[in-house]
Amino acid sequence: DLGALGLPLRSFEVEFGPSQFEVTLGVLPGLAAADAMVLFRSAVKQGLRRHGYHATFMCRPKLPNVMSSGWHLHQSLSKDATNAFTSPKEDLSETGRQWLAGLLTHARGATALSTPTLNGYKRYRPYSLAPDRIIWGKENRGALMRVVTGRIENRAGEPAANPYLYFASQIYSGLDGLARKLAPPPSADTPYEAKAERLPATLGEALAALREDACLKEGLGAQFVDYYCRIKQAEIARFNLEVSDWEHREYFDLF
Repeated sequence: DLGALGLPLRSFEVEFGPSQFEVTLGVLPGLAAADAMVLFRSAVKQGLRRHGYHATFMCRPKLPNVMSSGWHLHQSLSKDATNAFTSPKEDLSETGRQWLAGLLTHARGATALSTPTLNGYKRYRPYSLAPDRIIWGKENRGALMRVVTGRIENRAGEPAANPYLYFASQIYSGLDGLARKLAPPPSADTPYEAKAERLPATLGEALAALREDACLKEGLGAQFVDYYCRIKQAEIARFNLEVSDWEHREYFDLF
């Protein structure tokens, strides 16, 4: 019972893929939300294992008719117990628009934290309700940043992400948008056709973008970024030593 664990369960529904489910939690402060995600993943895996099932938060398992799983992170900013993103006339206040601009500016660098596995980049496919380029849209589920009245939904993340690092990347990006009073580009009505910079296509490309992002390096600490990238580069190196099923199908009979 997730409620008994103190998790504010908001919804639970069947999704498109085989045995795929979507769960949403209610609004929580930043650190509490990160703690809740760790507890949620652990509780789901342990609870189902006791009944003989295996739950995975892997982004794209190798299953027939599979649909990738994402982690859609909704965010807003509280000021004097009110939502600073709310505007009486617009979908976002000026504060919200500056925060959004910061998220877009640092989206490439933050991808290594929102999508930290090699597998997660197989989700960035056009026309799949997953983003592939750095744009935003009003109530548009194909956009990287989906703006709903008074809040911003980042659709880049994968369920395996470390919530503390994912959230930190958003906070430093948003704060930079506020500090520099950045303005977002126009919204995209056709997110898979918009002329915009692409998200990193691989984990290696994402790590290179993180190393080049001065704002995130300063916020997270240059030493941490170097350490994180070294660990992930070692993960890529281990992957590159393995022979995949695709390689065997492509080359074994041909050559």
